[in-house]
Amino acid sequence: MSEIVQRAAAEIQKRKLLSRGQKILVGVSGGADSMVLLHVLRLLAKENRWQVSVAHFNHHLRGRASDADEKMVRLIAGKYRLKFFEGRADVKQFAAQSKLSIEMAARKLRHEFFAGVARAQKISCVALAHHADDQVELFFLRLLRGAGGEGLAGMKWCSPSPADKKVRLIRPLLGCTKSELLAFAAENKILFRADATNASSDILRNKIRNELLPLLRKSYQPGLSKTVLRLMEIVGAEAEFVGATARNVVSTLQLAPVRSTAEGDNFSDLPVAVQRKVLQLQLTEAAIVSDFELVEHLRQTPGKFVSVGLGLAVARDEAGKIETRHQSVPEFNPAELKLSGRGGRVEFGGNRFRWSFEKHDGAWGLPPQQLSGEFFDADKVGSKITLRHWCAGDRFQPIGLKSSAKLQDLFVNAKIPAARRRELVLAMTAAGEIFWVEGLRISEQFKLTKATKRRLNWRWAR
Repeated sequence: MSEIVQRAAAEIQKRKLLSRGQKILVGVSGGADSMVLLHVLRLLAKENRWQVSVAHFNHHLRGRASDADEKMVRLIAGKYRLKFFEGRADVKQFAAQSKLSIEMAARKLRHEFFAGVARAQKISCVALAHHADDQVELFFLRLLRGAGGEGLAGMKWCSPSPADKKVRLIRPLLGCTKSELLAFAAENKILFRADATNASSDILRNKIRNELLPLLRKSYQPGLSKTVLRLMEIVGAEAEFVGATARNVVSTLQLAPVRSTAEGDNFSDLPVAVQRKVLQLQLTEAAIVSDFELVEHLRQTPGKFVSVGLGLAVARDEAGKIETRHQSVPEFNPAELKLSGRGGRVEFGGNRFRWSFEKHDGAWGLPPQQLSGEFFDADKVGSKITLRHWCAGDRFQPIGLKSSAKLQDLFVNAKIPAARRRELVLAMTAAGEIFWVEGLRISEQFKLTKATKRRLNWRWAR
């Protein structure tokens, strides 16, 4: 028995991933990792009396290549007389409809397929081929996105399916590296298909794999994988402890009767990490999307409500218990003001404005003033400007963005509270194009360029 098979068998036994006589659904993409996993589990199946089935999901992302993957996996399953289940979906279409990235849409559909097959076949376990290199890539992917301890801990050897908590996901190869799996595939003459999209730099994970990690290994830490995996183990254990402690606190809060703040409490005496987790758990339970800023606001300012969506606000009491409050949704403000001429001063929507059209002398920055300010291409803006408030359906293209987006989405990304959005002022041209929005970057379409001859000197103060 080869080393890879022995290690997989040892991890399965040590971590109690599988029991004797169990049914296993193996997720097989057709790549080297999953084909090795299938081979390993098939070799171990006889002595453990496992019943192995194969599931393949066709994402339709690579045209004929995707269909060829499916055909090969089906043939291999047939060769070894294993039950074969196929699923397919148009991931690009689903991603567009659901406003998800291609990667997240593919993951969601794939897990829903695996969980669906497992339920129908009364299989409680789905085996996936994630390995040590996947863990390292995931660490940096989540690090760049600002994940907390649980996120940085990476994947677990065994975890519930995101599509069905009753279905377990196991990862018997999580301790093996990619190079070890490729060597095993070559040694055992295991057929597999390479995914050309893994070389594409359009996906952040691929950039981390193909650019960042080789640089770090070459110039900073040759033993990067070992160091990161050890760190993930440490962070994961600490995050698990914080989570367990926080869940106990939340249980106590839910059982405790309502108390006045005069009675006092020890929430502020808890470690900061536990405080944050207590609040995060309650927000998640209330189906409220939490981020670091929201959690910190609640943690540091008890009793102060903050808007988390149209008609809903949250706060925490002195004991750390989350309270929700429904509030009336303000109407869109229909007020507007027309500006014309070569310049002037006005007040509108709680702001003082001053503007002037002038020759562009090549200066791009504004001199220090009491008013905030920006320069715009005057000939593109035109001499007739309208000031008004945000309305439903408004679109805007901030500088650096390739296309326009809904102001609603831009406000959400900028973490501007819902109630505050209705107060913000914007400026638009006679043609109805928005060139300035209070609190956001200037417009890409109306920025100064080398071809600009006249500029609009636009200043404001709330």
